[in-house]
Order: sequence, then structure tokens, then C-alpha cells
Amino acid sequence: MSDAFHKSLPFSAWSDPRLSRLPGILPLDPSEWIVVDEAFARQMALRDALIAARHQDVVRLSPDAADAAQEVLEMVVKAIGVLPSYRIDPDRVTRPDGVTVPLDRADPLSTAGRLVQEDLCLMQQIGNEHVLTGAVLCFPASWSLEEKFMRPLIGIHEPIQSYDSDVARRVQRLFDAIRPERPLWRANMHLWNEATLFAPRTEDNPRPRVHYPAPFVRSERQCLLRLPVSGAVVFSIHTYLLSSEDLSPEQMHSLEACERF
Repeated sequence: MSDAFHKSLPFSAWSDPRLSRLPGILPLDPSEWIVVDEAFARQMALRDALIAARHQDVVRLSPDAADAAQEVLEMVVKAIGVLPSYRIDPDRVTRPDGVTVPLDRADPLSTAGRLVQEDLCLMQQIGNEHVLTGAVLCFPASWSLEEKFMRPLIGIHEPIQSYDSDVARRVQRLFDAIRPERPLWRANMHLWNEATLFAPRTEDNPRPRVHYPAPFVRSERQCLLRLPVSGAVVFSIHTYLLSSEDLSPEQMHSLEACERF
């Protein structure tokens, strides 16, 4: 199964000072939440195949998160309803690539995951922490939905050295403060040595660190939105994967000078 590549990267998480320092959060225009880009058709074909053939690997939902999952689907349908490249009917949606997806509300996360390029993770507050209670995750970057499902934020990020106690406190305060009318976004970047988007790994089998120069760059546009009814937080991930040769000259120069890699 070949993966979907981009030919450009619209931001530089390693050099933009607003994004490069954890957690690197910026305000998001709600109308810009869902992105339809040049890789849409290829990425959506891969998402369709993964959801059909590896459903248990890419979709998880706690029974307690069922209402929030329905709310996610309705939010997605509302967001794409204003995009001219989609056609919305009462029982189905026709995507920009011409594929028609039934609106199966009995499986809301799978349905939402077949409508947009974004992976969608549900974080619900349980006690003092936000817990991953549901997700459609087709493009994991070296982590496993099975392993992270029903873990709190600190448990999800435990293997990441830069996610220390100070960052954990700041992120938790951020999740507590998100308002439905004021979504947020951030971005990350990985040097990547494999031409694949579906790249799950468990904590006891971490991805070897890739140093510059590397054949590929993988970057995620991550958005945080509060669902107004359930109060759950949606963590969405739009994944870019491109050859390092397709970076702009400015991006290539700043990456060469970046001490992180």
C-alpha cells in the first residue's frame, strides 16, 4: 500500500519561534480547522483501507465516550458543510475525491475518519486529568492506539523526554482552559526514514532516532477544540509527509542550522 506524499509544507515547526518552544500553542480560526490539501485523495484512500481492514488497530471508543463521539461526527459534518468541495446529503457525504461515505451514526468515529484527512482523538476529563477515551487514528507517528487508549495525558507522553513535569502541568492547564469558541493549534516535526504514514510502535519498541539529513520530513498540524455539549476536547492531527528535497530553500536552510537534529 503506497502512502500519500505532499509537495510542500505550509509551516516550519522547527524554526518558527511561536511553534518551536513547547507547547507552542496558537489561536485557531474555527473556519480553518479542516484542511483539504493536495494529498487528500491519496490519504483518504489509505484511511478507507485501514478503517476497513484494521479497524481494531485504528478505531477505539469507550462506552462512556459514545455521546462525545456523536458530537465529534456532527462537528465534522458541520465543518465540511461549508466547504464547496463536499456535498452533504441527509444520509451520506460525497468527498472532494468523489467517494460517497454513508453517515453511519452507529460508528461515528469511523465515519468521521472517512470524511477528513485529520485523525481525531477524544480527551475527556476523569478526575484531575484528561484521558484518551476514543480515537480514529490512521496515521500514528510511532505510537500505538491500543497502548495509549484510556491513558491520561501524562501516561500518553511518558516516553517523551521533553515532556517533563513542567510541560505536563502547562498542557493540563491548557486543556482545562480551552473554550468552545476559541480553538487552538500547534505543530511538530520529525525527520523520517520511511515512506509510510501508518507507523505504529509500542513503548518497548521505540523508533530509532533519525538525524539530519533524512530522506523525509513528517509534520503534524495538531488542533485542540472543546466540544460544547459533552465538554470533551478533540485533539485532531493533520499529517504532512514529504521528501526533504521538497522543502523550500528557506526551510532547508533553517533545518540545516537547527541544533535539534
